[in-house]
Amino acid sequence: MRRADRLFQIIQILRRTRAPATADAIAEELETSKRTVYRDIASLIGQRVPIRGEAGVGYVLEHGFDLPPLMLTPDEIEAAVLGAKWVSGHGDPALAKAASDFLAKILAAVPERLRPYVLDPASGGPPGRAIPEDRIDAAQLRAQIHAGKKLFLRYSDEQARVTERTVWPVAIGYMETVRMMAAWCELRRDFRHFRMDRVVAAEFLDERYPERPGALRAKWRKTFTKPRLRDV
Repeated sequence: MRRADRLFQIIQILRRTRAPATADAIAEELETSKRTVYRDIASLIGQRVPIRGEAGVGYVLEHGFDLPPLMLTPDEIEAAVLGAKWVSGHGDPALAKAASDFLAKILAAVPERLRPYVLDPASGGPPGRAIPEDRIDAAQLRAQIHAGKKLFLRYSDEQARVTERTVWPVAIGYMETVRMMAAWCELRRDFRHFRMDRVVAAEFLDERYPERPGALRAKWRKTFTKPRLRDV
């Protein structure tokens, strides 16, 4: 790997790593020596790249740093196209449109020699089954989740029994055959999963729930490491 490419990859590693990245971890990913990593880190710091840390502890990239636009690699294009195609087939209408727009932007940005990676990628999966239509506005639901606000729900279970409850939505799950909403249910005093095609009615409340959305989502992930995607 050229030194310029290696320096860029170090920045990319630090960008995507929340915890301090050790020289050992960086060297293993780049298939180089720790001594080379130490030298490269020192070179980047000398070029005023805001890297904080020290040998033996780890390194982090300070917030606010950015690089000028750089060309995507073929593997990065394959990854982006594969993800966008999955979302276009499984996401709600707003996300599906965003995925299509994203693919169009990539196609317009890459040079001619890389266009086949967008138009005819080597990676892909089998066509998905039709997903039932959502009975709740997914775009508005995502906004409600980000805002940490409650939702009043009328919901029909698989026996067509309708219940009313106030929930604290934390995530939307895009599955192969259905879309689900994960939420803390005030009625059950526990996390529950709701099929979005079984929502009878939903009222988006202005009331915030008492926990930060990220903290509540972390509790949900801890509770449902392997989510029990059952009806409620």
